[in-house]
Amino acid sequence: MNTPSTDSRLMDSVKQELDWDPRVNASHIGISAHDGAITLSGETPAYWDKMAAVRAAERVYGVKAVADEIEVKLPNASIRTDSDIADAIVRDMSWNNAIPETVKADVSNGHVTLRGTVHWGYQRDEAARTLRYLEGVHGLTNLIALQPSAAKIQDVETRVSEAITRMANVDARSIWVTATNGTVHLHGHVHSLAERRIADRAAASAPGVTDVKNEILITP
Repeated sequence: MNTPSTDSRLMDSVKQELDWDPRVNASHIGISAHDGAITLSGETPAYWDKMAAVRAAERVYGVKAVADEIEVKLPNASIRTDSDIADAIVRDMSWNNAIPETVKADVSNGHVTLRGTVHWGYQRDEAARTLRYLEGVHGLTNLIALQPSAAKIQDVETRVSEAITRMANVDARSIWVTATNGTVHLHGHVHSLAERRIADRAAASAPGVTDVKNEILITP
């Protein structure tokens, strides 16, 4: 269990990381900490700004979890109708060859929900990344499902393990992989949430993977 002084130091580290990241407007973001769990609150002027703040907090050594309670408060100049946002989504996805036509988007009160199926994890990530920066978007839910080509369970485990091993910023020696019917389970421990996310992304991008159960522990 962290002491109050430990939580205070962690809060200071997260604040420094938010202030250091030029993508984050930290002037209206509040930070609290309890036993390694960080809660971010307050407001940001854009959805991508909110996500940049969350990613920055995850990079900090000692952070075991991040609760995102930040609200997106768009300036008047950035407010758009759902129809305008939907038109922009169609345009941007049609320009991005990494996003297949099977991906669809719904817009409700500025919140975008992605649906459909793709063969690769990077396609699902690319769809979310592209729309994250659209003006007028308040939030995004990614419900895109993976339907990869068939692959042997042994091949899936091997390919995921090899992919994680290639990641320079993850200690693959502390991670092991099991797979069942296309679902990959990641076990072990890493030093930060950012490393955990990298391992998750590597697993999701492997052929034959339909879902990733990330059970990796954070052990600073």
